[in-house]
Amino acid sequence: MENKRQRARVQGGWAGQVNNKGPSCATSRASSRNQVVAGTSQAQLRKEMQPPPTKRQFVFKAPEEVVRKAPDPIILEKQGIYEISILPSGVSHIHLVPCFIDSKEADWMFEQLLQEIPWRQRTHVRQDLYFEEPRLTAWYGELPYTYSRLTMQANADWHPLLAMLKDRIEDFTKNTFNSLLCNLYRNEKDSVDWHSDDEPPLGRNPVIASLSFGATRVFEMRKKPLPEENGDYTYVQRVRIPLDHGTLLMMEGATQEDWQHRVSKEYHSREARINLTFRTMYPDSTAMNT
Repeated sequence: MENKRQRARVQGGWAGQVNNKGPSCATSRASSRNQVVAGTSQAQLRKEMQPPPTKRQFVFKAPEEVVRKAPDPIILEKQGIYEISILPSGVSHIHLVPCFIDSKEADWMFEQLLQEIPWRQRTHVRQDLYFEEPRLTAWYGELPYTYSRLTMQANADWHPLLAMLKDRIEDFTKNTFNSLLCNLYRNEKDSVDWHSDDEPPLGRNPVIASLSFGATRVFEMRKKPLPEENGDYTYVQRVRIPLDHGTLLMMEGATQEDWQHRVSKEYHSREARINLTFRTMYPDSTAMNT
């Protein structure tokens, strides 16, 4: 009997030892729950540490306007030959010669021309409206001259002073001329509007020699716009040339095809100015294309 109790105690001791070495089901479940909780906390922590998603913001921006600026005008005052443009039609250049006529000699010539040229003020008709040119003119040569639908009959007998000036300019420029338009600007209110000397009888790329006497007036030029500009002169290149007493200005090359020129009205007092523009007229289309 005593031996059986002793064996039972030994077996029970073994049983207790075995149970103590391995975790119970409850302990195992608790441990698993702790691991899950720990894992969840770490995931949550990582989630909280991440920056919040950026919200897309839509901001209206007006399209940027292309700022287009007209080029500054070119001022020509010193003697020289200036290329003012190179286009498919050719090179346009200006030859400026201040003091081509000495000042004292120019004074005498101015008075002679003012008194002895048969100046006339001509009347234009435009859309049934009549208006007088804001200047006086005279035309010399062998052929009549038509511009702006106005025809000027030629004075065949050249004034001796005009003939002498033509010879002097031809000798200097190595060009020949057979016609002359004389312009008298009586004061600052007289003017001539934008135009080109490109009438068919003048031929292609005519050479125009312009000689000025009297008050200084600004001779303005502007380049004709490209076809895609639809006749808009806002952004074209411009040239300004103060033409003093006795100054010679030569317009050559494609100047008449690619540029316009004018003498505008002014708003401060000016004395009279005389401008002589020598050119060559052709009687027929055959000569014009040579």
